[in-house]
Amino acid sequence: MTRKSQDQDTPIGTAKPPAAVDDLSKRIIEQLQQDGRRSYAAIGKAVGLSEAAVRQRVQRLLDSGMVQIVAVTDPLQLGFLRQAMIGIKVAGDVQRVADQLAELSEIEYVVITAGSFDLIVEVVCRDDDQLLEVINRRIRSLEAVTATETFVYLKLRKQTYAWGAH
Repeated sequence: MTRKSQDQDTPIGTAKPPAAVDDLSKRIIEQLQQDGRRSYAAIGKAVGLSEAAVRQRVQRLLDSGMVQIVAVTDPLQLGFLRQAMIGIKVAGDVQRVADQLAELSEIEYVVITAGSFDLIVEVVCRDDDQLLEVINRRIRSLEAVTATETFVYLKLRKQTYAWGAH
């Protein structure tokens, strides 16, 4: 469930104006979202372009940072049996704490938020013992952290990465 921003300082949905993406590029993105290993020739056939034209468009999408092609893993199949979202309240510099948390290998996702929590992080752990270690010794031990609330995943019902092309 890894979600990474190309520009870690750009809030999601703000600051940078959206890049212009034509319908053809959106159709190429949709093809890659269905299967990131799909050949340029197969994509070209589906969208009505030559293999070379698809290769050039995909390279521009990659170079702009609009698209990343990555392997998405299933943590359960890799032996990571506990996933959780943790809401964190902070006294002081929220960005500094976010940067500290981003350094922890168990934390896959760090978001500065408005509302009940200052930060929300997603963790992937081997088991409950490791989750307790992360919460108690690595998150709560940070001086500026004043409170946490943990939301343990019982079952993942939906996870997609298909936004932006529709």
